[in-house]
Amino acid sequence: MSRQDNQPDWDTLAEKFDLWAPHIAPVGEALLAALDAQPDDHILDLASGTGEPALTLAQRQPRVTVTGTDAAAGMVQVAERKAREQALDNLQFQTMAAESLSFPDEHFDRLICRFGVMLFTDPEAGLQQMLRVLKPGGRCALAVWDTLKGMTGVYWTQQVFKDRIPESEQPAVDKIVSMSGGVLEGLLEKVGFSAVETQLNRFEYHFSDFDAYWQSCVDSAIMKQQLDALQPGQLDEVKNAFAALAQPYQTDDGLVIPHEYRLAVAIK
Repeated sequence: MSRQDNQPDWDTLAEKFDLWAPHIAPVGEALLAALDAQPDDHILDLASGTGEPALTLAQRQPRVTVTGTDAAAGMVQVAERKAREQALDNLQFQTMAAESLSFPDEHFDRLICRFGVMLFTDPEAGLQQMLRVLKPGGRCALAVWDTLKGMTGVYWTQQVFKDRIPESEQPAVDKIVSMSGGVLEGLLEKVGFSAVETQLNRFEYHFSDFDAYWQSCVDSAIMKQQLDALQPGQLDEVKNAFAALAQPYQTDDGLVIPHEYRLAVAIK
């Protein structure tokens, strides 16, 4: 995947991306519940990243067939390794952009996508492809980030870096929240989906303390582009700025960071 709109280099991040996997697992659980997969369904997990929720679905329902795709070859390699390690013979992964799916028309019974649509190069084209490869009556379940303030971690990143690094190095905030305000619902209906329903869901990141959160940010390299753009000596200043934003979310059980996302279900 090429780096567009200041998105991270997903190929490079693939080996470290799973540091965040436990924190966004509740979103996958909500998607799987909404998907309601049935025995013998063939299911597409689009923009599967390092393999979730495809891996969980294939483990839990051995009678379904799951295909996972992602535009970043590095992500797919990690997902394929997990599938081999778990000996899942009902699951395969392929490197493929959402806008140019190579599957035949009406190929899948159901489709799932966690935090992918808003990052597509062309979301409308990606949704058109989803509709094309679904069978008539097929169900899709999608999760996208909603407002910037509802995506607390990214909001902090935007606040901290906006006056400290060049605009060209700023995080891809506009892209990340591009499906909010009814945009996703409108696009689903525009391309031909019906019975579109959405709901705003909440989940939380849990860390033992701020230092554990900060270490995850650094270790996962999710902010590498922004941190690399800092002037010498600014790193401690940036860490302290993040700590100040996080302080209101410190509880007796550790650092609890709320996030909101929009879950959409639609039928072909």
